[in-house]
Amino acid sequence: MRTDNRLPRVLHILLHLDEMSEPVTSERMGEMFGMDASLVRRTMGGLRKYGLVTSIKGHGGGWHLQRPTAEISLLEVYTALGSPNVFAIGAPEPSSPCLLEHAATDATRAAMEAARRVFEHELKGVSVADLASRMKTEMPT
Repeated sequence: MRTDNRLPRVLHILLHLDEMSEPVTSERMGEMFGMDASLVRRTMGGLRKYGLVTSIKGHGGGWHLQRPTAEISLLEVYTALGSPNVFAIGAPEPSSPCLLEHAATDATRAAMEAARRVFEHELKGVSVADLASRMKTEMPT
């Protein structure tokens, strides 16, 4: 089963962008993070639509943060990525009129929705800057 690793990967990118004084090209980011430059451009383009990053064209151009990381919640990043499914569990429309199947599907959907709300609530309470602060306090001296 394939997992969606974009959220931690993009958070990693944003943390590095915050530490860089100059804009960073898609090619350079691709080298840094082991990604194809076209994938970097697509991903960053989605973040730009949500006002998280901006790009500068031409020589010396590239990507940089549009806002301070203290003003960017993890929920905003998750939303900018299209709110990927948190679970690999599916709850498709019941395929029969069987009330037992409907009950099983309804219970699964309700539990997944409750878990999604908790997940999003947790993301909302953490900024990208909080991640950098945690890392700095956990670094060995």
